[in-house]
Amino acid sequence: MKLDILALAAHPDDVELCCGGTIAKHIDAGHRVGVVDFTEGELGTRGTREIRLQEAERATQILGLTVRENLGFSDGFFENNKAHKLRVVQSIRKYQPEVVFINAPNDRHPDHGRAHQLAKEACFMAGLRAIKTEQDGEEQQAWRPKTVYSYIQGWSIHPDIVVDVSDHWSTKMEAILAFKSQFHDPESSDPETFLSTPEFLQFIEGRGREWGQAIGVKYGEGFNIQRVVGVNDITTLL
Repeated sequence: MKLDILALAAHPDDVELCCGGTIAKHIDAGHRVGVVDFTEGELGTRGTREIRLQEAERATQILGLTVRENLGFSDGFFENNKAHKLRVVQSIRKYQPEVVFINAPNDRHPDHGRAHQLAKEACFMAGLRAIKTEQDGEEQQAWRPKTVYSYIQGWSIHPDIVVDVSDHWSTKMEAILAFKSQFHDPESSDPETFLSTPEFLQFIEGRGREWGQAIGVKYGEGFNIQRVVGVNDITTLL
């Protein structure tokens, strides 16, 4: 099941919040896109593990993902160690993506930075033939994605590139709101969190508009890359 793009995330809803528009845009263009969530978000203050997984399935349908799976790592306590790294290597080799999206390098939630480092190292290690992994009893082939981009989360990080997602912003917001338990709901009796205030969704809207304005469009999503960006045609830059 080869993918064009694979998004790796510490928690269900990370990719919807940060790169849902980019994912929807590339799926609409015919690319095969999948998501691998590391944890089930079971430490979340609002909702339950079961509700979060149901919400992730709903968001999957909204975005039109080819595949979504959850590695079942321990929310808040997974580590960047050999065992976890090999699980991520298996996923990369399984889907053989050309492009991988990963969590932000630093953020208010410590899982995000740890997931970034884990995913970044796994993307490199997946290309080492001396590292052996199996799928369904058969040895996997080494595979290294061409490009790894980190999406930007709560903390402000200046993007290296911005994707125009103006035509897919409504799909992004619909996918975000699939995680109803996590966001503002005046009828909910769950404790208020950073995500559940009305201002949080306004922040998502404002950031999308800010980065869109930076490239002359209505909405944008920002990414960081740790290598030089190359283009074939300088006139194609926005």
